[in-house]
Amino acid sequence: MIRRPPRSTLFPYTTLFRSERSMATLEMDIWKGDWGLPSVDLDCLQAMAYAKFSGAPIRINKTNNPWKSPTGELPVLRQGSEVKLTKFDDILKHLQHEKYNADYDLKPKEQSDTKAYEQLLRDKLLPGLLFSWWIDSKNYIDLTRPWYASALPFPLNYFIPGQRQRVARRFLLNKYNLNEDDNTYLENTILRNSRECLNLLSDRLEKKEYMFGRSPTSLDALIFAYLAPLLKVPFPNPTLQNHLKGCDNLVAFVVRILRNYFPTASDDATKNDKSNTNDPTDDFPNKRRNQFLAGFLAISAMIGYALTAGLVQVDISNDLDDEDDDEDPTFYQFNEKDDDQRNE
Repeated sequence: MIRRPPRSTLFPYTTLFRSERSMATLEMDIWKGDWGLPSVDLDCLQAMAYAKFSGAPIRINKTNNPWKSPTGELPVLRQGSEVKLTKFDDILKHLQHEKYNADYDLKPKEQSDTKAYEQLLRDKLLPGLLFSWWIDSKNYIDLTRPWYASALPFPLNYFIPGQRQRVARRFLLNKYNLNEDDNTYLENTILRNSRECLNLLSDRLEKKEYMFGRSPTSLDALIFAYLAPLLKVPFPNPTLQNHLKGCDNLVAFVVRILRNYFPTASDDATKNDKSNTNDPTDDFPNKRRNQFLAGFLAISAMIGYALTAGLVQVDISNDLDDEDDDEDPTFYQFNEKDDDQRNE
């Protein structure tokens, strides 16, 4: 009989109990990072942070292509040919099944607190992030749309930013039961709720390194995923960002996780800043080529639709008859002169 080792010494024994599938490489497809972040996407950041906290050896693939996902969303956790997971709860359960568990020391009350704070963040802070990224017109025009247009492959970069903006707007209007004309009320409500949520998080964290002590858990991964983009992304309209910067312990919380678990992200940000100052380019690489191809495809589609719908007809026989009736009389004059010369 094999006796189970103590939980505190479980990690060295985990490789003895893994199946062949478990030995396959763990891979995760994500949105790429920027501005010192390992990824700009909330869900990707949450999954990546939990993987780091639990010690899971995951190979990261910066695909920036949601069409490679089974659900059209990133991240995607892959292991062999059988495992393809896109929801964080499924990723969490799979990693815990593989003995990568950052929550094994949580008490029942702390587990219930995790669920409560998760609901709080989704109800109060998620609308603020969506508004900052997609609804605020200045942020969307000057930052969000150019960034996604440069990150996405052609032709996805022409319609996915607008699609995601429409989805975010519809979500917020439905959440607060508002109409399209209630923009001011929507903004005030979202910002007020988001500020309250940030204050609650700051009060709960106090001076601790992490929410439940000195070791990060899935709750810390979730909070980090919400706060890191809000802190690091250079929003042209930084209303909510300025409030976060006033919460010193939350700022230190984000910086601590970035420094301890994602040190290369800051190095990449420094390199990008230097390259941008030395070789400034627009936000749309291959812009002229993409515009030409898009115009060509649009014109081809319009011509094809016009022909199939019968809006344009080509009558070849009538054109030939018209040409026979309207021949250039000068041609016959030249031919008559040639005939006269031959007769002479």
